[in-house]
Amino acid sequence: MKKSVLLSLSIMALLFGCKTKTETKPNELTITLEPKSGTNTSGTAVFSEKGGYVTFTAVIAGLTPGVHAIHIHEKSDCSAADATSAGGHWNPTFKKHGKWGQAEYHKGDIGNFTADANGNGKITLTTNEWCIGCGDETKDVLGKAIIVHQGSDDFTTQPTGNAGGRVACTAIIR
Repeated sequence: MKKSVLLSLSIMALLFGCKTKTETKPNELTITLEPKSGTNTSGTAVFSEKGGYVTFTAVIAGLTPGVHAIHIHEKSDCSAADATSAGGHWNPTFKKHGKWGQAEYHKGDIGNFTADANGNGKITLTTNEWCIGCGDETKDVLGKAIIVHQGSDDFTTQPTGNAGGRVACTAIIR
């Protein structure tokens, strides 16, 4: 009798303990940007998912001061010296390129951020239009790449935003 009660209590503790950990710990992925196109650009990108929303934060150094674009591209391949191996912008819903949240835009059209006089910049975006590893081809960021561009996105030129060369790349993989 004591063994069955002890076993029942152990199983309950294990089940409730696991459930609590799953609910409170967000799904998070931290990846490192690598320099491309002969630059010294570096940094990290973090994707964190909780409650149906993904928060993306990129902290980047080694940029020229000014405005730069950052996008999610379609392939998790940063092997080319200029990062063209990452393909074009991630656009699973076949929309026109544009500014995030306004009219039409690619799921990969994150936007612009400013690098300060020391070449350091940061951008954060929170959305329910992405997921991390959910398997939904129209939302899942895994298997894509982050590209930081030399210039700013004009939000008009199709399909790229005329943002210039690719100065940093990282595959969005576990």
